[in-house]
Amino acid sequence: MRKISRRLVRGTYCLMAMLPRKTRISVGALGLVELPPGIYVYIGTALGGVEQRVRRHKSMKKKMKWHVDYLLARAEIISIMGIPADRKEVECEVARSLMSCEDVSIPVMGFGSSDCGCKSHLLYFGDVDPEWVAEELSLRLSMLESVYPRSR
Repeated sequence: MRKISRRLVRGTYCLMAMLPRKTRISVGALGLVELPPGIYVYIGTALGGVEQRVRRHKSMKKKMKWHVDYLLARAEIISIMGIPADRKEVECEVARSLMSCEDVSIPVMGFGSSDCGCKSHLLYFGDVDPEWVAEELSLRLSMLESVYPRSR
C-alpha cells in the first residue's frame, strides 16, 4: 500500500463564525469591544500551514495570541475556506474584496490588520443565513486574480 504524503498547504483562509449573543470582549491592544450577534468572517494567512493554524483556532486551550483568539473564545466556527497562496498580500486582497459585499460592515477597526494597512480583517455580515455568506465568499474569491490567476 502506498503511503499518502501530506503536503503543507500555505495560504490565506476565511473563517466564518457565529456569535450567538451580543458580547463585550477585551481584544489585546484594541481594548474592550462590543460585538452584536450574527455572522463574522475573519481573513487570515498561515504561510506555515493553513491546516495547523485552523486546528489551533479550533482548540479550546490556547494562549491568546491573535485578535481572532478573543472572538473565538465566544463564537462558534461554522465554516472555513482555504485559499492556497504564498504571499501575505493575498489576505489583504481578499479582505478588501469582501468589504464590498452587500450589507457587510467593519465591527472593529484594526482587527487582525495591525501588520498591514487594511481597515480590518474581521467583517460582520449580521443576522443572515450562513449559506448565503458562504456563497458570497465563493463568488468574490472566484473573481480575484490573486486567487485564480488568469492565463493568456
